[in-house]
Amino acid sequence: MSSPGDRPAEAAPAAALEALRAIALRAEVAGRLAPPAGAAVLRSVVDATVSLFNAQAASIALYDQATDRLVFRVASGSQGDGVVGLAIAPDAGVAGYVFTTGQPIALSDVATDARFGRQAAEQTGYVPRSLVAVPLLDDEGTIGVLEVLDKLDGAFDLHDIELASVFARQATVAIRASRVERDTATLIRSALVAVAAAGDPPIAGVDVDAIVAAAVAGLGHDDDGALWALADEIARLRAAEPGELDLVRELLGVLSRRAERAGDARSRRRSR
Repeated sequence: MSSPGDRPAEAAPAAALEALRAIALRAEVAGRLAPPAGAAVLRSVVDATVSLFNAQAASIALYDQATDRLVFRVASGSQGDGVVGLAIAPDAGVAGYVFTTGQPIALSDVATDARFGRQAAEQTGYVPRSLVAVPLLDDEGTIGVLEVLDKLDGAFDLHDIELASVFARQATVAIRASRVERDTATLIRSALVAVAAAGDPPIAGVDVDAIVAAAVAGLGHDDDGALWALADEIARLRAAEPGELDLVRELLGVLSRRAERAGDARSRRRSR
């Protein structure tokens, strides 16, 4: 019997490639079923926020761990463009307060509140009179802040905080989806480096980029056309009525249980 150390060096990259194909397959299915993510979705969130609140501007700042800064990524409204790209300390101003505490806030007169960062506001070319700011919260904590500036038809109140929080949740969903895609690639690369380094002896000359590229290229040539068709059909069901979704869920449950029983039966036959 051969030991793990006796395996040829080529076996580890081959095994890694197969594992990557399995990971990539699931990531691709998840991507087809998830709503579109990225800056376009975030922009649509702030556009809708400005429209609903009839506000001068709305923006989303996200925490950048590499620089330890809150960076304003997208903005909308007649006074919103100047803030895009602005980076502030994660505890600076009203945005920093909301980010560090995880608590929403509404200010009817920012000039009287010590938390308001006038200097940062002046850099954007627009100093608001009032604002509402709510945190973007996910399972790991606060990842950013949604701000709405100067509602044109009245002062911000608690009801506005609730409405802004709804938009913040939508932004968080989009951010989480885009980060899953990015983190999947990072995870794949890290796993390959670990496989190469952990060989006994360590595997020299493993081309990580080539293996990743091969795994990704293989996605378009898998013999799983039925799976892709099913994923596409399920994706279209996002527009279905709740009653229709209940029926689909019930049917899928029946089919999955039948598939499990069939798989168990095959396993028993093979073990005889």
